[in-house]
Amino acid sequence: MMCENKIFSFLIISLIGWSSAFAQRPATVHELSNWWTFALPKKAQATLQVLRPAGEFAAKSAEEGFTLRFEVDLQKFEGYQPLVDIPSILSVSLRRADPNDRDRQNYPTYRMADGSLPTLEAGLWLYRPDKDPQLQKMTIGFPLAMIQNSYGKHEVVLNFTGAHFVMYVDNERVDSDFPIGYPQWKAKTAWTLNPAFVSQAELFMPAIQPTRGNSTKPTVHSQVQYWTPPGHNSWVGDIAALYHNGRYHIFYLYDRRHHASKFGCGGHYFEHISTTDFKNWTEHEAATPIDEQWETFGTGTPFVIDDKLCVSYGLHTSRLYPEDQTMLPALKEYFDKHGKSGFFNNNSFPTIPSGATYSISQDGISNFKKNSNIFHFCENPTIYTDAEGKLTMLANFRSKGMWQSESIDGDWYPALADFPPGGDCTFYFRWGKFDYIIGGFVDLWSKPASAPNTAYESVKATGEDFYNGFSVPTISEISNGRFLMAGWLPVRGWGGPLLIHELIQYPDGRIGTKWMEELAPMSGTPQSIANLSDGLSFYDTDHQSFLLSFDVTPKGKDSRFAVSFLPAEGADKGCEFQVNASNQTAQYAPANFKRFADPEKSLRNGGNPQSARNYALEKLIGIDKPYSVRIAVTYTDKLGGVLIDSEIAGQRTMITYRPDLLVQKLMFRLEQADMKNIRIAPM
Repeated sequence: MMCENKIFSFLIISLIGWSSAFAQRPATVHELSNWWTFALPKKAQATLQVLRPAGEFAAKSAEEGFTLRFEVDLQKFEGYQPLVDIPSILSVSLRRADPNDRDRQNYPTYRMADGSLPTLEAGLWLYRPDKDPQLQKMTIGFPLAMIQNSYGKHEVVLNFTGAHFVMYVDNERVDSDFPIGYPQWKAKTAWTLNPAFVSQAELFMPAIQPTRGNSTKPTVHSQVQYWTPPGHNSWVGDIAALYHNGRYHIFYLYDRRHHASKFGCGGHYFEHISTTDFKNWTEHEAATPIDEQWETFGTGTPFVIDDKLCVSYGLHTSRLYPEDQTMLPALKEYFDKHGKSGFFNNNSFPTIPSGATYSISQDGISNFKKNSNIFHFCENPTIYTDAEGKLTMLANFRSKGMWQSESIDGDWYPALADFPPGGDCTFYFRWGKFDYIIGGFVDLWSKPASAPNTAYESVKATGEDFYNGFSVPTISEISNGRFLMAGWLPVRGWGGPLLIHELIQYPDGRIGTKWMEELAPMSGTPQSIANLSDGLSFYDTDHQSFLLSFDVTPKGKDSRFAVSFLPAEGADKGCEFQVNASNQTAQYAPANFKRFADPEKSLRNGGNPQSARNYALEKLIGIDKPYSVRIAVTYTDKLGGVLIDSEIAGQRTMITYRPDLLVQKLMFRLEQADMKNIRIAPM
């Protein structure tokens, strides 16, 4: 029979002897300075001031770009306020965004104290003659609450270099995008400023290249777990990781606007962080920066060849241009004729580069330089040296199969033409007596290490895969025979926070997951909740982010429990985490006040763990006897919701994102189970 307790009383308890997750120092990311300087010429191409708020100027070549600098007095305003306008070229304005609309810019990350959301935006009109000739408007901007002294005098710089359109405020970079096309300047171009807000505007042509400042200290962000790059609309995309010479490298596709940059083509490139101790992380300069308008990159892998640290990647040119304008036809023609890939130098070939290439570290740690050779027509290349020492590639996106070569630069031949199938990113790793290949978002194959490559079988088909809410996970072996899985979590589209969990392996080759203790969330002083038995109980929490832990003792074969994470009102907006011993499953599902949530589907049965919403895991191990559970609940204004990261019996993890949920109540439901040592601590 259900029993209902109102609000639990709690006691402050000692940290001595409790889980190490509550008594560690945080892992931190030491970020590069985001402060930039411009060496402005003494004379501008054109200048406007309060006493002369309109004028004309003779524009220079569009390909040379421009830099617009203006001084603005940001003040409270109503409706729409223009700041600087160059008709059919550029418009800069203030507007009030909807505080509940997170669209592509995610402005609600920073709201004013009164809840309002004033923003400053710049729209640039670009002409593309190559593909359905048209004008397209590219908009960048920021919420005023993002900067110090939001209302007041500030310097704004807009910089269009051809490959980049960037906004700086008081020398801080606040937003950027990656153009395709150029403005259509006129012989005599008119422009105006709004003297009520703007005191002076200067236009410089060609564009001025800024220099990263070194007079400010690097930013330190706590908790690398769930980390996102600074900014209101910046996220971590596909990850490629490698442990090399005692250093763990993460290369991630830097994303703004959930794949909506570059007019929906992504505009991705590999940023780079690394660590030697998993506590102190260093941000390096980008490994594959975008330098040309035709560039947008797809996933690859780090690899070492000839003692050089490299990272492979694909040029996703086919997202931007028709195939017949790119290298792809020539690359495929060479393969059809010779039965192997050739290579083409993108500096000398007459069409737009496309296909697979790589970047090389100049110092063995960072300082990467792009290689100009295109060695294959696939646009997501996974390069590695297999356990037998053969240089191998798994081809994805515009190709498939396993390829091998004596050299990275061409002569790749298909060693296994149809496996793995192309599409999403694939990664190989060997662990003891078994080989594994991950297949992007949902697939996993394994075979005995001694078996040929034709022996791979689907792990997904057996229900024993390790997908747990991560998207495009990548696996790396680190020191002491440990293996890590890194990925990203989708929040409101493509891209999200960084995730790292540790793998465990069973004798039969099956793989489980657990929290990596070095990265387990750091928390404050815990509070103890009374022990629970069969029934229904509630607990109020005033922590936006917290760490919950407890021990479960099953009392029968049909034992199960659920913890629901609820807002102040409305259970239908909450999330239930449930573990069911009768069918060895765990799941995230919508919360229900009246009963346990209905069963969700696992990956094998048509579920979608890669969406990180509602899904189930099956074939759990270790829940038929007393076991422990840890749950990290993380809320930030940038996420606009919570991440709920659960570890079950130290052998399986699963994570979900719940948009628009701020947890204020917990609901415990137990059936044939006891729950003891329940503790909650702020994070």
